[in-house]
Amino acid sequence: MIKSYRYFDLIMASFVAVLLISNIASTKILELGPFTFDGGTILFPLSYIFGDILTEVYGYKRSRRVIWTGFFAAFLMSVIFIIVGKLPAAAGWENQEAYEKILGLTSRIVMASLVAYFAGEFSNSYVLAKMKIITRGRWLWTRTIGSTIVGEGVDTFLFVLIAFYGVIPFWLLLTVGISNYIFKTGVEIIFTPLTYKIVKFLKRSEEEDYYDTDTKFNPFSLK
Repeated sequence: MIKSYRYFDLIMASFVAVLLISNIASTKILELGPFTFDGGTILFPLSYIFGDILTEVYGYKRSRRVIWTGFFAAFLMSVIFIIVGKLPAAAGWENQEAYEKILGLTSRIVMASLVAYFAGEFSNSYVLAKMKIITRGRWLWTRTIGSTIVGEGVDTFLFVLIAFYGVIPFWLLLTVGISNYIFKTGVEIIFTPLTYKIVKFLKRSEEEDYYDTDTKFNPFSLK
């Protein structure tokens, strides 16, 4: 009998929503104090917090399905934006240039986003699941922060390299990459107390605290 959960679908929907909104918001580059980063960075770290919660409570296998759901949703969104941008505008509609600047994604940006997301999220989930076994479920903060350091690092630097290498000056590429990484990791650390409360609530409510002791960590399996 397959166990049903009260909050799993809600967390999955929130995860996908954060991912899609972040991708759209990333079209604007911001400067806040010493940091230079894209607008999606404000919200995107929450996807890693959701990823931590999913893996910690429900396990890697269920987290894997959520990551794939987000991947296909982001892919579909990108394809639709590109197709709509290529279709002829109606007579009298004068916002084609604005549309292309905001939503006119290039194939390189789409590739960077999808590859970085895929590699980063699975790295995050894998590290957390393995650390949970090693720590025997203790010291949750070491898993949430440790997995984020790895996952966000993979995600951030894959994205900036694939998307911008050879397009913008190397110093700016490095600045954006480091700023994104520090900001995202900092958000994870700041939200650690809230992560603790959500994890504790879900484990009690769902009567689940999954350990991936026998899990096969193939990211391409959806079984």
